Amino acid sequence: MMRKVTLVMVGALIGASAAVVATQSPLLTSTSAIAASAETYRQLTLFGDVFEKIRSDYVEKPDESKVVEAAISGMLSSLDPHSSYMDAKSYRDMQVQTRGEFGGLGIEVTMEDGLIKVVSPIDDTPAARAGILANDIITSIDGEQVQGLTLNQAVDKMRGPVKTDVKLKVVRSGQKDPLDITLTRDVIRIKAVRSREEDDVGYLRVSQFNEQTFENLKEGIEKISAAIPQDKLKGYVIDLRNNPGGLLDQAILVSDAFLDRGEIVSTRGRNADETQRFNAKAGDLAKGKPVVVLINGGSASASEIVAGALQDHKRATVLGTRSFGKGSVQTIIPLGSNGALRLTTARYYTPSGRSIQARGIDPDIDIVPNVPDEIKGKDETKGEAGLRGHLKNSDDERGASSSYMPTDATKDNQLIAAFDFLRGKANPALQPKKADASAAQKDGAAPAKN
Repeated sequence: MMRKVTLVMVGALIGASAAVVATQSPLLTSTSAIAASAETYRQLTLFGDVFEKIRSDYVEKPDESKVVEAAISGMLSSLDPHSSYMDAKSYRDMQVQTRGEFGGLGIEVTMEDGLIKVVSPIDDTPAARAGILANDIITSIDGEQVQGLTLNQAVDKMRGPVKTDVKLKVVRSGQKDPLDITLTRDVIRIKAVRSREEDDVGYLRVSQFNEQTFENLKEGIEKISAAIPQDKLKGYVIDLRNNPGGLLDQAILVSDAFLDRGEIVSTRGRNADETQRFNAKAGDLAKGKPVVVLINGGSASASEIVAGALQDHKRATVLGTRSFGKGSVQTIIPLGSNGALRLTTARYYTPSGRSIQARGIDPDIDIVPNVPDEIKGKDETKGEAGLRGHLKNSDDERGASSSYMPTDATKDNQLIAAFDFLRGKANPALQPKKADASAAQKDGAAPAKN
């Protein structure tokens, strides 16, 4: 018997782990195992023969446990960008990360072509303050080349005691020479949701989906409701830009906070009997007030569940640029004292049956950010579709999407447009798309098949 734990995330979070745990699902019995073919057994025999040759003939006595771990890591990484092996330490670190406080740099990364690629820096962390950008490629850590390291090994090298420095060599698109960036490790305390009142609009910045997210969101809504009279409150902006995802159960709770009924998300694995559907319960914390959701190319996974659910139910208007397209579900399979496997076991679907794997959520209104000239073109990401070995989608995969998010709110044209939308103010950016792809999906497009 093994316990499945579904999860939704993008990459590895420096300072904690390479995975984020979510909700537990029913146990699997041994009857679900598929008998291996004779050819598979022959291949396993080959693996054993190679291992024995390494043990007996390698020029130096190898660390056998490390050889086996490397073989397991290679086997999993050959499947897709999100399946991996976690040793015992990485597994413990991952469990700490989900509590929302850990030591490190505050940077979400993935592996691409043997190098470490930045998905996004996390708000108010050393990485964000040092100017690390989405799509930056990390080629060396403290002078050691990243090429040849696994994702977990690279993450471990970037971790370390608080108040110590780590030197990264970064290649940035459009920059002729690599950048040398020194960051000071710190305790990363992620407040999952920050809220504020903007005159007659409530603003909720959701930066990550950890164990605190729903409670933080609820507190934020209560604070805004107490500060702005209900007859004056125009609505809420939920800012999911550059939110890399996190816990599935928190994505469901955040979606449910604005829905009274209906499906939020479904997950579908290889076998039909593994399909799970998650539905909203009665009660809208926003009391029916209009909602705008902001997304961009760095909005992934759990963020896309929330945006897709509220969009499909017409509960929110989605503004910004297309999301990352991380539409697969990972399962954490504990291996006792040997760590755990993170294995892709399902795809998730929005209420209308859309698979957003390698495609993303298309906003109702496209609003491209005002990108400074010095980083123009470097802000774009292909998202999941740009990751080698990603799961394919029967729907058309899309091109690049901007992941730029200004730190100065007065220069944030996407946020300004969201406020104007709720207030009914004229804004040239608030023009609906000519072809509403999401509406086409709602009008009868069949769900993607597995």
